[in-house]
Amino acid sequence: MLKNINRLSLALMTTSFLGCASSNSKPLSIAFSKDSSAVVISDIDRPGLLRLRQLKPQDSIFKELIAVLQTPSENDSTIREELIPGDYAVSDTAITFTPDQPFAKGREYLVISHINTKFGDAKQIAKGQLSLGVKPTQKSLIR
Repeated sequence: MLKNINRLSLALMTTSFLGCASSNSKPLSIAFSKDSSAVVISDIDRPGLLRLRQLKPQDSIFKELIAVLQTPSENDSTIREELIPGDYAVSDTAITFTPDQPFAKGREYLVISHINTKFGDAKQIAKGQLSLGVKPTQKSLIR
């Protein structure tokens, strides 16, 4: 457990600090694949993506960095919020999450990612206005 926490902390700090120095100004892109069978996370800072490519797709760090949850919607409040199990794949430009069971049509999913998170940018560092924690990127997707 402690080993996983240390590895997660190292991965977050690596992607955060490398992200501070990166020239990628695009926000993280989180969307369904064209056929809605997977979630694709792209526009990842290059240094962070290279670091993640060194990990095995089964590594538990992916589950800590990217979480996909099924969420209740206004139309169906009987659904409870729960983590969706699945597999992760890292390519040259993106990370793809493929669920064990297909995404249900009309259902809402929440993707929470700590990829590209930052404590602050160069301007905030110079002014001493760094935040104490990182705020994950969250995106709601409806299949």
